[in-house]
Amino acid sequence: MDPLTPMITTNPFDDDKLREECGIFGVSGAETASAMVALGLHALQHRGQEAAGITSWDGHDFHTHRAMGHVAGNFDRDEVIRGLPGDTACGHVRYSTTGETSLRNVQPLYAELNSGGFAVAHNGNISNAMKVRRELIRRGSIFQSTSDTEVIIHLVATSNYRTLLDKFIDALKQIEGAYSLIVMTPEGMIACRDPLGIRPLVMGKLGDSTIFASETVALDVVGADYVRSIDPGELVIVTKDGEMRSIRPFGEVHPRPCIFEHVYFSRPDSIIDNSSVYSVRKAIGAQLAIENPVEADYVIPVPDSGVPAAIGYAQESGIPFELGIIRSHYIGRTFIQPGDKVRHLGVKLKHNANRALIQGKRIVLIDDSIVRGTTSLKIVQMMREAGAAEVHMRIASPPTKHSCFYGVDTPERTKLLAHKLDIGGMQDFIHADSLAFISIDGLYKALGEAKRADIRPQYCDACFTGDYPTKLTDQDEAVVENQFELLAERVA
Repeated sequence: MDPLTPMITTNPFDDDKLREECGIFGVSGAETASAMVALGLHALQHRGQEAAGITSWDGHDFHTHRAMGHVAGNFDRDEVIRGLPGDTACGHVRYSTTGETSLRNVQPLYAELNSGGFAVAHNGNISNAMKVRRELIRRGSIFQSTSDTEVIIHLVATSNYRTLLDKFIDALKQIEGAYSLIVMTPEGMIACRDPLGIRPLVMGKLGDSTIFASETVALDVVGADYVRSIDPGELVIVTKDGEMRSIRPFGEVHPRPCIFEHVYFSRPDSIIDNSSVYSVRKAIGAQLAIENPVEADYVIPVPDSGVPAAIGYAQESGIPFELGIIRSHYIGRTFIQPGDKVRHLGVKLKHNANRALIQGKRIVLIDDSIVRGTTSLKIVQMMREAGAAEVHMRIASPPTKHSCFYGVDTPERTKLLAHKLDIGGMQDFIHADSLAFISIDGLYKALGEAKRADIRPQYCDACFTGDYPTKLTDQDEAVVENQFELLAERVA
């Protein structure tokens, strides 16, 4: 989206952040499954604020409720939860990465197949969805949404294999890219991750119930115990009788989980691949201080995402940590109206300088990333206006030079500041006294690795390096996402 495009936003800086992809949550074998899913989605709200949906199975019928907006207000009413009966349910919070914003793209997606009902919730992005979709349409498939997830349903429906599980595996073997999936069928629930494990998925237990979620924080909220991560390329099947088994149909593949989950996407109180997100972010901040020291009076985070890294930077450098920017949490979703002038005023509604602290001081600002650069520019300007003597910017990730095609809504590459300018040019753009980023090897060090492996790196870091771990079929064929002439659906 062009920065000049009018938009209603909850955060005036939102058009300068990488959008958290989606969050998924599933429960098998719980009396109050849909209520539990609603709670779990609350905890995953940071992963998608555009829309939410829950599908339940009562042993006889599937029930679905989908809505635009937040989980709160849509799924905290008794009548909604009562309309989603059954001991098995899955849900999804969405920020659209493929397909336009409309109710028909809100997940879980559901279809009646020959084998019965089939509901799927997907976090990620299928990088050959357009090519597969064109082939399916040529063979007679009729699509109801513009979501890349729908190709999975059609591939299952048209597979020549006999069992539903074999049809599902057949479908997965035809898609590229990133996916964590929770699938519901009359036979039970399936949770799986793509062979590279790009997007996260964890499993928990609560009594006899099995729970799957994008992050461990969602398990915490419902009182479940974290069991383990679903392995890359693993399918975990939970039957309607509660029996569980695991299969690995893809063979051995070197995993490449998304490194940005540790930097920004995941909540700091989550555990990813046995690492505390909070501890990793502090370690990133400490490494940033080692690599890019500066003489200053205070270390100040850009709230809230820069806080753990700023604590780490302060501890390592010995420079005091202070809250120099105070964030208001009470700006309503529709309060800030479209238009640049009002949006600029919204900056001060959301973030305000702690003037008494900053006046006459040399400060180090810590943020998680620079995308377009407009946020950093506004924040530096805010510090100058508050009387800061010097403003040094330190970023807890390497420069974001490349777009993500695995379920993160990044601006096109030409709009990424690090693609257009070198670090000196970026420093001039944001008007900072100095600017520095953590190195790619430093980021890996903070994650407990010696350095980034030259061959087969330990993580997907394509947004920094341009080293994409899968084919990008749709991108390579220069397929325009919205090439289909589709009904412009309006949602009230």
